[in-house]
Amino acid sequence: MAQSPAHKLGQVVGDHIEAAIGGPLRQIADEFGLYLDHQHERPARQGKRKVAWEDSYGNTHDLDYVLEESGSEEEKGRPRAFIEIAWRRYTKHSRNKAQEIQGAILPLAETYRECVPFLGAVLAGDFTEASRDQLRSHGFHVAYASYDMIVRAFRSVGMDVSFDESTGTPDLRRIVKSHDRLATSARNRISAEIGVVCKEEFDPFFRALRECLGRRITRIAVLALSGTTFQFQTVREAIGFIEKYDESTPPSGFHHYELDVRYSNGRELRGRFPNKQDCVDYLQSLYGR
Repeated sequence: MAQSPAHKLGQVVGDHIEAAIGGPLRQIADEFGLYLDHQHERPARQGKRKVAWEDSYGNTHDLDYVLEESGSEEEKGRPRAFIEIAWRRYTKHSRNKAQEIQGAILPLAETYRECVPFLGAVLAGDFTEASRDQLRSHGFHVAYASYDMIVRAFRSVGMDVSFDESTGTPDLRRIVKSHDRLATSARNRISAEIGVVCKEEFDPFFRALRECLGRRITRIAVLALSGTTFQFQTVREAIGFIEKYDESTPPSGFHHYELDVRYSNGRELRGRFPNKQDCVDYLQSLYGR
C-alpha cells in the first residue's frame, strides 16, 4: 500500500528531530563512556536495524535511542537511558501517543530497574500540557518542540511545512517532494536549526540526562529481618495479635533481607531478597552506579 503524503511528511519531521538530538546524545555517550544505540544494522541484533528491547514478559518494544553501559556494535550492554521521539500534528492524538510511549518504556524500566535507567521523551508538534504532564508523572523527562518551532526550523532553508486538516493531498505531496530535492547540506541545516530553535527545551533535557548518568550511590541501608510469620483470617484477629505482641521477645529464624539504595540525584532503589547470595549478587550489579 502506498504511503500517504501526510505520513511521509511526519517521517521527514521525525528524522530531522532524531538527527537534532543525535549529536548531543553521542557527545554525552562519549563523555560517560557509553554506547549509543540507534536505528542501524547492528551485529549485536543479528544485523537488524530496529532498536528493540524485550521486557520481563517477553514483549518487544521498539525505541529510538538507548544508551548502554558496556555495549558495543557486537555486544548488547546494560541500558542506562531509554529515549523515544514522537511527532503529532494535532492535539487530539497526543494523549494516545503519550500512553503508547508509557506502554513501551515503563515495562522496560521495570525489567531493568536495577540499572535505574533515564526515561526520556522528545515530543514534537502538537502535544497538550496534560499529555506531557502525564509522562512526567510516570518519571519521564520531557523535551517539547512545538509545531511552530518545527515550522521555523524548516523555514531556515526556505521550506514551508505548515499544514492543517484542510491541506489537500496534492499540497502535502508537493511539500514532501520539495524536501526530497534538498541537498544534504540543506537537510543538515534543518536538523541543526531544530537544535537552535528548541535550545531552551533541549538543554534541561540533556542536563537531566547527565545528572542521571553521573549519579552516585550516597547510602545503602540493609535490613535483615528475622522472626516467625503469623497469619490470620480477619483484620480483627490481626489487630488483636499486634496489640498483645511482646516486642521485647527476641526474634528467631531468618526471614529475608531488604535493601534501600539512595542516589545523589534523588532516585531510590528498593529490593527484597530471600538469601545472602541473591542480596550480594544484586549489590555487585550496582558497582559503578
